[in-house]
Amino acid sequence: MAVQIGAKPDSGFDDPLGMLSDCHRRIERFLDVLYRVARQAQSRALEAGEQNAVESALRYFRESGPRHNLDEEESLFPRLKDQGASSVLDQMDRLLSDHAEAAPLHVEVETLYAKWIAGGHLNSADSARLLTVTDRLQQLYREHIRVEEELVFPCAAKLFDRGTVSAMGAEFKARRQ
Repeated sequence: MAVQIGAKPDSGFDDPLGMLSDCHRRIERFLDVLYRVARQAQSRALEAGEQNAVESALRYFRESGPRHNLDEEESLFPRLKDQGASSVLDQMDRLLSDHAEAAPLHVEVETLYAKWIAGGHLNSADSARLLTVTDRLQQLYREHIRVEEELVFPCAAKLFDRGTVSAMGAEFKARRQ
């Protein structure tokens, strides 16, 4: 893994909320790759660097995205509900809805990029659809991440004791083994 001088190191299992935030930065970067390549390449054959970047982004969403959702849906949200976090309960329903909306969009992006890579180009309708879908994913995640980082995570940080944080971290770790 490349190290960026001056960058904050990724959080570990002892800081599960930090791990979720770190994941958000990766989501933003990979969504930007998917949108930027779709916009810049405009159906022409992808260059090797573009194809590698797209394949890395797609792999991230295919492999790490579901774990991130499970971290929230099975570890974070239930604990907030158990703690009676009434100030964010409505937000959690919305965030779950976001997960449900994003899933088929990710499948569509993967399908369109696979078609592009295999065939060397996309027709104009598929190219336009890819731009529309990647743009929608960026909008969806932008608001989703804002709600989590401005409302949900601070609420959890206030409510969760050390044991709760440790249990969450252990669950995150188990999902990655």
